[in-house]
Amino acid sequence: MKIPRVQLAKVFAVMMLFLSCKEKEQATATENKNEDLTSVYEGVEFDMPKINETSFPDYGVSIKDFGAVGDGLTSNTKVFAQAIAEVSEKGGGKVIVPRGIWLTGPIQLKSNINLHLEEGALIRFSRNFDEYPLVDTSFEGLNTVRCMSPIYAYEVENVAITGNGTIDGSGDAWRYVKKSKLTSGQWKALVKSGGLLNEKGDTWFPSESSLAGYIATDNFNVPQTKDKEELKKMKDFLRPVMVSIVKSKRILLDGPTFQNSPAWNLHPLMSEDIIIRNLNVRNPWYSQNGDGLDLDSCKNVLIYNNTFDVGDDAICFKSGKDKDGRDRAIPTENVIVKNNIVYHGHGGFVVGSEMSSGVKNVHVSHCTFIGTDVGLRFKSTRGRGGVVENIYISNIDMVNIPTDVINFNLFYGGNSPILESDQSAEDEQRDETLVPVTEETPSFKNIFMKNIVATGSGVAANFQGLPEMNLQNVSLENAILEAKKGITAVDTDGLILKNIKVIPSTGSALTLYNTKHVKVDKLTYQVSDSISPIRVLGSLSQDIHINTPKTAIEIGGTVPEGVVKTE
Repeated sequence: MKIPRVQLAKVFAVMMLFLSCKEKEQATATENKNEDLTSVYEGVEFDMPKINETSFPDYGVSIKDFGAVGDGLTSNTKVFAQAIAEVSEKGGGKVIVPRGIWLTGPIQLKSNINLHLEEGALIRFSRNFDEYPLVDTSFEGLNTVRCMSPIYAYEVENVAITGNGTIDGSGDAWRYVKKSKLTSGQWKALVKSGGLLNEKGDTWFPSESSLAGYIATDNFNVPQTKDKEELKKMKDFLRPVMVSIVKSKRILLDGPTFQNSPAWNLHPLMSEDIIIRNLNVRNPWYSQNGDGLDLDSCKNVLIYNNTFDVGDDAICFKSGKDKDGRDRAIPTENVIVKNNIVYHGHGGFVVGSEMSSGVKNVHVSHCTFIGTDVGLRFKSTRGRGGVVENIYISNIDMVNIPTDVINFNLFYGGNSPILESDQSAEDEQRDETLVPVTEETPSFKNIFMKNIVATGSGVAANFQGLPEMNLQNVSLENAILEAKKGITAVDTDGLILKNIKVIPSTGSALTLYNTKHVKVDKLTYQVSDSISPIRVLGSLSQDIHINTPKTAIEIGGTVPEGVVKTE
């Protein structure tokens, strides 16, 4: 049928108007994106360098151009390598992953590559462990050997993973699973699927090699042996992190869902100029070492507008463990964390426990934690060394935190927060023998928190330092904390609590044990009439100022006379 010219002209005019509007929308989106990035730097309390951003040539290829098959069955390992090599040889650009299920082995990124997943694209990594060779790396802060990560980048510059697709690490094929983490039906189905159990019958392993590694390891997940032949025998146990970006610069992760990782999900290591935004990071809640993001000895980083729902710590900062970490001597520094949501996780925002190179100059604000085991979590132990300082946290909302809203634990032993919640920070039977302060002594100081709201929690706050190295200069201002138990501070020096409302269902609102130079101003509380709202204990207590009537304070018999001053 012939269309009249008048109608064609109208159609053409509408198309031109549509294209013009799309161009304006794209321009506006770009402007908003730039505005968002500008706003990320606002309100930061330290001199934060501007990130050197990624930039790519206007060139791209689709993996389908190289014969990729998106049926979820055909291996595309060689296709990804060919497409990346092609774009790299042309000077860089996009490697485009269209809608489909793209099965592949490890993907190694090169400089100037933007791995771009279109809407509906699913990259699913192979469950064939033979495709993942052993490589030298760092895991849990120690120099070790692991299987190559599904996405791996080493000493590259200007790389990105973008788009709206999904990246699945097939982590369920790698992880061992504890019986206590599953329902009876889930456990029966898992055992029936294959694999084998340990002697106790309470932990499932995917293979004999995986079980062999578990038996040979008594230091978390890093075997003691360095012998390559021995490590090959336990190769299946050496689960990789899903995204490993090592000693690299100018990195952008923007848009995709990253899920089901063999170990940690995202692990930037000894890298700089990093932007992590608009991600959905997921792992099963029972996943062993199922961290969301572990930022490890990195500097100049922006982390914003992300969602985490994971099996271990969600947003976690590290810098190496013990001597390996101290020898590395690369702190995590100059980091902004804004506008993130965390659902399940062992901690919402976490520092440690591997922090032996130090963590400093960190801003965390406008985050929401919903049901994380702990809200704000700081952990270390004797032997680590390292200094954590200049941490600024504000405008954090939390609901249904089962253990501690705020937790400082310098006696961290590797337990989950749920197990550790049974330990009492104020237990006077604990070993308080002073040990010498050396390079192995961790130090946490100059940590400032304000505008914190938490309801339905287990413990309002737990500030616990070391007897030989107290927490130093920690402040909490403008907070409403509703919990089963109130605030406890042990071995702290320079603690400031200002304008805090504590609503414990049992016990005191505030307990101070062996604390020094404490200032408590405008503390309000709701406690039982038979309970002392504030308790001060410990023979080492010094210089405590509390702006409240003395009748509200119970002073333990070992506290030196005149230490507590009321106003």
